Amino acid sequence: MSKPTNSDMQQVWQQDKDHYIHPWTDFSTFKETGSMVLADSDNVHVIDGDGKRYLDGIGGLWCVNIGYGNEEMAEAIAQQVRQIPYYSCFGHHTTVPAAKLAAKLAELAPGNLNHVFYGCGGSVANDTAVRMIHFYFNQLGKKSKKQIISRIDGYHGSTYMAMSITGVKFDHIGFDIEEKLVHHISCPNPYRRPAGQSLEDFCDQKVQELEDKILELGPDNVAAFFAEPIMGAGGVIVPPEGYHKRTLDVCRKYGVLYVSDEVVTAFGRLGHMFASQDEFDFVPDIITCAKGLTSGYLPLGATIISDDIYEVISKPQADGAIFTHGFTYSGHPVSCAAGLKNIEIMERMQLCDHVRDMGAYFENQLKTLLDLPIVGDVRGRKFMMCIENVADKETKALIDPAAKVGNRIADHCQARGLIVRPLAHMNVLSPPLTLTKEHIDFLVATLRESIEVTIEDLRRDGFL
Repeated sequence: MSKPTNSDMQQVWQQDKDHYIHPWTDFSTFKETGSMVLADSDNVHVIDGDGKRYLDGIGGLWCVNIGYGNEEMAEAIAQQVRQIPYYSCFGHHTTVPAAKLAAKLAELAPGNLNHVFYGCGGSVANDTAVRMIHFYFNQLGKKSKKQIISRIDGYHGSTYMAMSITGVKFDHIGFDIEEKLVHHISCPNPYRRPAGQSLEDFCDQKVQELEDKILELGPDNVAAFFAEPIMGAGGVIVPPEGYHKRTLDVCRKYGVLYVSDEVVTAFGRLGHMFASQDEFDFVPDIITCAKGLTSGYLPLGATIISDDIYEVISKPQADGAIFTHGFTYSGHPVSCAAGLKNIEIMERMQLCDHVRDMGAYFENQLKTLLDLPIVGDVRGRKFMMCIENVADKETKALIDPAAKVGNRIADHCQARGLIVRPLAHMNVLSPPLTLTKEHIDFLVATLRESIEVTIEDLRRDGFL
């Protein structure tokens, strides 16, 4: 393929602006500025239509774990396309990659989570979990157990049900959600706990809040609790030590199923294939995953359920009835081939070991930014990090939202060859897992310079 010209890129930019409705578009600026066109990539870098290289500090969208342009992955995808690009996995058919990947996921998942249902992303994985959970309790004759509990600032997807479970209130503006079925408890954000409160007391309070909500709704009515091990799009919130294990105990006490949303945390981002048990010492009833499952090379998600749940839902609910849930692309063989190859590459490259090693360095280097006057918190683990910017480090008061401080920092980073994700007053980092020490040094130095320039801008514009 010939190299695109500047006129080609201008045409693409115009076509995109005229016809492509992007997810999470800010229409107040998009109709003027359009989108940056990305035309190429290489390991941890993406390259725009003008040939400028950027270190990708967000891994596409939490997901390009093995890095860009992996030839082995490309060949595995191409080979599967040549063999059998698609066949329905409904009923009595399967394909080799779908079966093999299910077995591999069962091997990697903790406890007795041995059964896999495929979709095409994290939102669908969480929607599937809800349908399965309701079906499960119907099969047990507990038809009132329908209510779902999740957390403010938790993110679980953008399909109707998944967005209803999502507790990021900003994402609900102007849209409808299912309010009778879903209930939110508060975010377990240690940085925002009341002044003088210990982490232990804060954890006690948050665990008790879950139990109180179950009792308020009635244990016979509550079906499941959805929780990310580390909350991603809500600001990379790491709950206090023991939180997950204790909330699981509460769920067990009242017969509530625990869904661990590992759409972001699985497949190496925290240095483990799955983080629930290995990082946080708990085994949920269901794990949902996507993103890093194929390192973003193809769409694929999975809902992994326990033997106990499978035993109930795998019995016909009536004579002649079948399990009527699924999608045209459930178990898509090319996507599953990508998932298998992705895991093989990760294991051979020992990427989880690399993340545990480099992740510690990444955390420590990012924390050096705490000496900057607006950096209030640097949090997260390994290759899943967040910088929270504030007007006053003592009171933790926020900068005026009109300043769009996260966007300012991201813009300055981009001008210097680094892409970071703005989230209101925060900036999120979730780079490819192949990042080296040299990459990290560049990333942190660029962030420092960009935050320093942003501080000057904020003072000039009267926000500080």
